[in-house]
Amino acid sequence: MRIKSSSFRLLSLSLLLLTSEVISAQSNLTGSNVTTYLLMGLGFVIVAFAVLAMSDNLMQVEAHKMGSDATKNNFSVFPKISEIFGASKPAFVGQAALHNLKQGHDIKLVGKAETDIHTDVRAKTFALKPTNFRGLSPIPRMLVSVGDEVKAGQALFEDKKDNRVKYVSPVSGEVAEIRRGQKRAITAVIILADKEVNHIEFDVPDMASASREDLVNFLLNSGTWTMLNQRPYDVLPDPDIIPANIFISTFDSSPLAPDYAVIADGKKASIQKAVDVLSKLTSGKVYIGLNASGETPSDVFTGITGAELNWFKGAHPAGNVGVQIHHTAPIVGMQKVWTLSVPALIAIGDLFLTGKYNAERIIALTGSEFESPSYIKTFQGANIGDIVNGNLKGDNTRIIAGNVLTGQKTSTESFLNINDSHITAIPEGNKYELFGWMFPVTPRPSVSKTYPNFLFKNHEFEPTTNSHGERRAFVMTGEYQKLLPMDIHLQQLMKAILANDYERMEGLGINELSEEDVAICEFACTSKMPLQKILRQGLEMMREQG
Repeated sequence: MRIKSSSFRLLSLSLLLLTSEVISAQSNLTGSNVTTYLLMGLGFVIVAFAVLAMSDNLMQVEAHKMGSDATKNNFSVFPKISEIFGASKPAFVGQAALHNLKQGHDIKLVGKAETDIHTDVRAKTFALKPTNFRGLSPIPRMLVSVGDEVKAGQALFEDKKDNRVKYVSPVSGEVAEIRRGQKRAITAVIILADKEVNHIEFDVPDMASASREDLVNFLLNSGTWTMLNQRPYDVLPDPDIIPANIFISTFDSSPLAPDYAVIADGKKASIQKAVDVLSKLTSGKVYIGLNASGETPSDVFTGITGAELNWFKGAHPAGNVGVQIHHTAPIVGMQKVWTLSVPALIAIGDLFLTGKYNAERIIALTGSEFESPSYIKTFQGANIGDIVNGNLKGDNTRIIAGNVLTGQKTSTESFLNINDSHITAIPEGNKYELFGWMFPVTPRPSVSKTYPNFLFKNHEFEPTTNSHGERRAFVMTGEYQKLLPMDIHLQQLMKAILANDYERMEGLGINELSEEDVAICEFACTSKMPLQKILRQGLEMMREQG
């Protein structure tokens, strides 16, 4: 509970009256007595403020432990500035909660995709990669062999530890290759696709009478269960655990990110159906994160019912689902929550509307090294060489599956990952500037005000993969606090991970984080520390400890 506004005003008035009494006494008291009363009054004010400050901290700590939503209720004895001045909200927000995030940084790059969707790009081969699923055995139990004919939605392999989870083919065709890596671990099951996709037709359970167990089994058998993600640790959800809440972010604030309104165009019914299903799978709520920066978002998202809508305004990483969880319903104790992407939401909705596993994907090709940055329509797991063929400017190019902050280096011989909606192409950073660290001639994105970037906020940069420096001493700079809109001491957390201090890691909030949340801090890190790699190391350590 917080002290009501009337109580706070009464306290302030009492302090003011006390001060005025002391001042008025100056005309009747000697100089030493005046000094004594002034010191007593000052001491009283200091003690009162200390008590209030301590109470304020304790109230917020207890509210956090209990899982209370501190973003909607001010668990403090002090009013927020927004409560005093009444911060205005965009008209389209309505009565929903608006979260103004002050920390963060937008990286504007050349090569944003045009909104037209190209449907003439055809891939010949597609793959499902066991390496996309954290925790899956390196050698899963194969259900098909080379030469077998499969349909879209047919199981290709299953987890040896839990054979309820099926990993299914995105398209129909012939199993052309089972590719293996080190220690004979399976890295990809490659399908030579048919010209027309043939689907397995599943019997859709009746939503009115189906139990939660029926819905879970349907998702498991159809392969759409593998599109869900469980936090902490970013692993496939345990079918036997009911999530506390489910979170979906409907926008991506990372550099050159695809516009989910383009991807979801015409899929309003599928998205609503998926939300209806998900609401039956959680003991809490389905939370939808909406973008309050810029123009009115698409009604595909704003018209969702049966979920709690929250608006977020601010720079990257405002679109990260982890940031949105932190500001709506933070993970408390051993809670488990689910997250999923907009394409996954569409696939689940399509499954319940049609009875077919729909792996169709709209992929954004972005970056300065694409001749024509654009959206293309293909299927999950498409061969990257086929979808970028003829669109790259040259050979000295880094192809990234994802964005420049969190994406993985890939090649034209590889395939899209299961959750990819974005391919970025930028120049390799193998051309160096003489004394570039002293006299930077080429414009480059940076959060530092030693560069004049802050004067040209809309300038679009053409980056390379050059990191412009090497790892150095891990020193305190205060950079992370300016970029991460979460109440987490990131630098202390990173040092706790490096020290293998499990208790301190948990206390500093490791369970709330994923690699994408700290990527912007890694970009700005003076020490050039691989924060994403360190965080994953810590998450794996915590997961092994159970």
